Amino acid sequence: MIDLAYASAQSPGAGGGAALTQILFLASIFAIFYFLLIRPQQKQKRERERMLRTLKKGDRVFTNGGLLGTIVGLNEDTVVLRIADQVKVECLRSAIGGVRTPGGEGKDSA
Repeated sequence: MIDLAYASAQSPGAGGGAALTQILFLASIFAIFYFLLIRPQQKQKRERERMLRTLKKGDRVFTNGGLLGTIVGLNEDTVVLRIADQVKVECLRSAIGGVRTPGGEGKDSA
């Protein structure tokens, strides 16, 4: 019975091809995740940071909370928006969802 168990066991060098196949499979899964999930997310983050850096007075913006307004003041961390005549709101720069185009449609960068 023991001879049968030794006879059916693989030789020590026979598992090299299977290990290489597993490594290639895992590498291909990682590549798919990188190109479909990680890379586009990094690109969106860079575009959003660029948009927040280039904000200027007079830009029409919308916030993540849904407010529409025009920038009348900027600080390093905050933005002052005019949302109506004689109504100004101070919000965080990170709360800006995007810049509205003259046609009325906003370019969402989130």
